[in-house]
Amino acid sequence: MTSVRLRLLILALLPLVVLLPLLLWLAVSRWAANYDNLLIANVESDLRIAEQYLEQILTTTGDNVEALANSARFQDAAALPDGGFTAFLNQERAALGLDFLYHLPGEDTDEAGSKWPVIAAATRGESATEIDIFASTDLFAIDPALEDRARLPLIETEAAVPTDRTIEDRGMVVHTATDVPSAKRAGVLVGGILLNRNLDFIDTINALVYQSDDGAQNGVTADRQGTATLFLEDVRVSTNVRLFEGERALGTRVSAVVRNLVLDQGRTWLDRAFVVNDWYISGYLPLIDSFSNRVGMLYVGYLEAPFVTAKRGAYILVYAAFAGVLLLTIPLFLRMAGGIFSPLERMTQTMKRVEGGQLDARIGQVSSRDEIGQVAAHLDELLDQVQERDRALRSWADELNTRVEDRTAELRDANDKLEAPYQQLVMSEKLASIGEITAGVAHEINNPVAVIQGNLDVIRETLGEAADPVATELNLIDRQIGRINAIVGKLLQFARPSDFNGFSERIDVGTVLDDCLVLVDHVISRGAVEVMIDRAPDTPMVEMNAGELQQVIINLVVNAVQAMDGAGQLTLTIRPALRDGAPGTALVVADTGPGIARERLTTVFDPFYTTKPGEGTGLGLSVSQTLIRQAGGLITVRNRAEGGAEFTVWLPEGTDQQNAA
Repeated sequence: MTSVRLRLLILALLPLVVLLPLLLWLAVSRWAANYDNLLIANVESDLRIAEQYLEQILTTTGDNVEALANSARFQDAAALPDGGFTAFLNQERAALGLDFLYHLPGEDTDEAGSKWPVIAAATRGESATEIDIFASTDLFAIDPALEDRARLPLIETEAAVPTDRTIEDRGMVVHTATDVPSAKRAGVLVGGILLNRNLDFIDTINALVYQSDDGAQNGVTADRQGTATLFLEDVRVSTNVRLFEGERALGTRVSAVVRNLVLDQGRTWLDRAFVVNDWYISGYLPLIDSFSNRVGMLYVGYLEAPFVTAKRGAYILVYAAFAGVLLLTIPLFLRMAGGIFSPLERMTQTMKRVEGGQLDARIGQVSSRDEIGQVAAHLDELLDQVQERDRALRSWADELNTRVEDRTAELRDANDKLEAPYQQLVMSEKLASIGEITAGVAHEINNPVAVIQGNLDVIRETLGEAADPVATELNLIDRQIGRINAIVGKLLQFARPSDFNGFSERIDVGTVLDDCLVLVDHVISRGAVEVMIDRAPDTPMVEMNAGELQQVIINLVVNAVQAMDGAGQLTLTIRPALRDGAPGTALVVADTGPGIARERLTTVFDPFYTTKPGEGTGLGLSVSQTLIRQAGGLITVRNRAEGGAEFTVWLPEGTDQQNAA
């Protein structure tokens, strides 16, 4: 970022474009969190209202039954025959809004008390009212109509706990019992309200919680679409949640997540939840029976969608207002900033022209009279001084260049005269040193070779005909001793070429190659090198010393194997080849190694060139080139397109006349 204009704009606009949106996002997020907390607080308040109404039902039911048991009319009815007394109880049941009301004689209270804690409390003279779960047989024993009203088919509900049940036939009952003080009808008066399908009960809760709002409640609009539900365990047995248009969702079940938290853990759920077919801000309260077991839940909740829409609208309004402020502010800011940036840009353009060599470039007069205008005028003065000094320096530089060129030419001529003798001297010294070393090495090698040859002759003479089984091996030793002598001779010949005169013969390149592969088999077998031989039929015989050709081939093969680092494919090709119209045979040695650097292709045959410093002498390819040239051939190298290096050895076809000569 090199533009001052851009950097200043970024520094000025960063708070407006980056920091302000960040602060705005934090504020909106905080508002949204508070808004969500407010929704949860409202549903918690709604749940408390519903809980209080349920407690009021329990209290009112217990008080009404207890008051009836202690009333004078009950004492009067106790003196009536059983039929009259039963009619009295039915009349009072209807008046009190109970689903059942019956008198339990004293002799039956022990058995009933062992089954129901509320009856046991009544036998002790204590009135008790609790929520109890009645089995279908209990309801049928009281009134078959109650058993039929409690029966609900279970509807498969998404995300609910899997179950094999298809029907819920138990009843959730507001169960109350009180002691009867009448001597004529001693015992317990028992009453109850079946909450299954009790739509009056659940609609009253819904009306108390949601339809009584006359305005805003705690900041939340009063048009909340709320519902209330009573659960027997996780089954809706009384609800105003709609499954379809006009049909209540009786028999549907709560999700497994809610069931686990409320029924299994006994905690109150205050959060959003998916209810049948939509998301609601929900509150679930566990219900406890007379045995202190969690047997159901009381639910209130209202649709989340209107509030999500309201939040989304608030987001859009806030960010739209922010975008409007940006659209109005940024152009005005840029226009005001232009008066500052324009002189700076003129300065920058002028400096670029000066850098390009236009030393007469100037900023000129600027309209600004502030510090920027003063800097522009001062810069023009400095440029005038720079231009004048440049003229003087160029004059001095021209004179200095002339003198330097003259002196450089003299030094170059002197250097050229010294370079050639120096290189000749270095090469002579190296060859002289190699000659002395080679002579010593040859002497040291020839002594043990002579001992081996002498002992080999002694073995033949001593064994006589007994040496015939190993005659092949002994002959092989003879040939290799001869090869050692030849190699030593050629080494001396390379070091002192004027001291030796070689001989040549007509040989088959393929035969020499086979011998070489036997000798270098230990090098190839060390790694995973695959050898491919492509031998054309009827290749011409060539004129060369077999040992020298063997030395060349071994050197090329070993170099190729080492270049592949012990793994790859070595391809050896023998084919007839013409060169400048002359027939001959070409041996191609190709590897799959990394190849030779392009800049090194012209120097690989130079003496002492090596790719393995500290391991080789750098004489192998140079010696090979010398031997091939002495035989009238040519050795070349190239990099293959598919990878690896390729050496080609071409030797001219030998003639009988040459061999005879």
